[in-house]
Amino acid sequence: MRTRRLGKTGLMVSEIGFGGEWLERHPKEESIQLIRYASLKGINILDCWMPDPKSRDIIGEGIKENRGQWFIQGHIGSTLKDGQYFRTRDMEYVRPAFEDLLKRLQTDYIDLGMIHYVDSEEEWDQIQHSEYLSYVMELKNSGVIRHIGMSSHNPKVAVKAAESGFVEMILFSINPAFDMLPASEDIDTMFVEEFDTSLKGIDADRANLYRICEQKDVGITVMKGFAGGRLFDEKRSPFGVKLTPVQCIHYALTRPAVSSILCGYDTKEQVDEATAYENAGEEEKDYASVIANAPFHSYRGECTYCGHCKPCVSKLDIAMINKFYDLATMQQEVPATLKSHYELLEHKASECIGCHDCETRCPFGVPIAERMEKAAMLFGC
Repeated sequence: MRTRRLGKTGLMVSEIGFGGEWLERHPKEESIQLIRYASLKGINILDCWMPDPKSRDIIGEGIKENRGQWFIQGHIGSTLKDGQYFRTRDMEYVRPAFEDLLKRLQTDYIDLGMIHYVDSEEEWDQIQHSEYLSYVMELKNSGVIRHIGMSSHNPKVAVKAAESGFVEMILFSINPAFDMLPASEDIDTMFVEEFDTSLKGIDADRANLYRICEQKDVGITVMKGFAGGRLFDEKRSPFGVKLTPVQCIHYALTRPAVSSILCGYDTKEQVDEATAYENAGEEEKDYASVIANAPFHSYRGECTYCGHCKPCVSKLDIAMINKFYDLATMQQEVPATLKSHYELLEHKASECIGCHDCETRCPFGVPIAERMEKAAMLFGC
C-alpha cells in the first residue's frame, strides 16, 4: 500500500482509506474483523462521523490491537438526539458526544479532529467566534486531537477553511460527476437522479479549491468517491456509462492535494476491490477513455491528468506539468512554492520538441504542445 503525506499534518496516510459509515449494518464481530482485515491490507486511515454506539464500539475493538498504526478522523459535532443523528454546535451535545467517541474508540487521542460537516458559508462565519470552535482549539492545545480538519461538500466553504490557517486538512466529496457541479449548500443536489447534461468540465469553484489546498499545503481526504455507487451503474451514472472502483479511485487520487480516498466497505471482497488499485495497470485505471466516449458530459479540451499522453519522447511528465500550469494560471502570479515544485521535475516543459505525438493519445483533445510552450514561458524553463 502506497502512502501519501496529508498536507501540513505530515501524516503519511494510505492512498486507500476506510469510510466507516456502513459498519453498523452488520453483526458486530463481522465488522470488527473487517477493520482488522483492512489494516492487514495496508489501510491506515479511518473516518468516524457516525454517532451511534455500535459503530463506535466496533471501531474501538477493531483498532485496539494496533491503535498506533491507525490515523482516525473523529468528528466533533456529530451526536444522537432522541436516537437520531444530530449535527450540532451546541456544547450541551458536542462535549459529551466527543467524550463518548474517545471512550468507545478506547483511545485518549484523535489524530484528526474534524469540524463536522459545514456546507453553509453563513455557518462557517458563525463558527469563527463560538464556544464550539473554542472547544476544538482546547482539544488541539491539550493534545487530545493532534490536528484540526473539517468535512464539507461545498467548495466555497472548503476554500474558507483552507485559507483559515488553523484547518490542516479537509474531507471533501470528489468524483468525476460531482466535480462538474456548482457549489451548493444543499447536499441533496449531488444525489439527484438526473444531472444537467449541459455541464462541461470541472466546476471553477472546485478547481479553485484544489488550487488553494495545494498552495496552502492543506491535504484532502475524499468521501463520496463512488457517488453512492451510481457511477457503477450505466443507467444511473450521469455519464451514461459505468466506471469501476479502480477508475473512480484513480480519478480522486489524481486531483491536486488529494492524499487518500475513503471507501465504504460491506465485505472483505470490497476491501480487495479497492486495494487492487495498488497493483492495477494503466488500462484498468483509465477513467478518461470512458468519460471521453460517454454519451453525456464532456471534458473536451481540458486536461484531467489521466496520463494517456505517456510516453513522451522527451521524457516529460506531461500530466504533472499540466497540473502545475493549471494551478499557476488561476492566480495573478506564480506562487514560489508551486514554482519550486515545478523546478524539481527532472524534465521541464521547455524540452518539448513539439512532435504532437502525445496529442494523438489524448482522449480530450488537449493541445498539449501549445500548453508546454505556455508552461515554459510561465515558469521560465
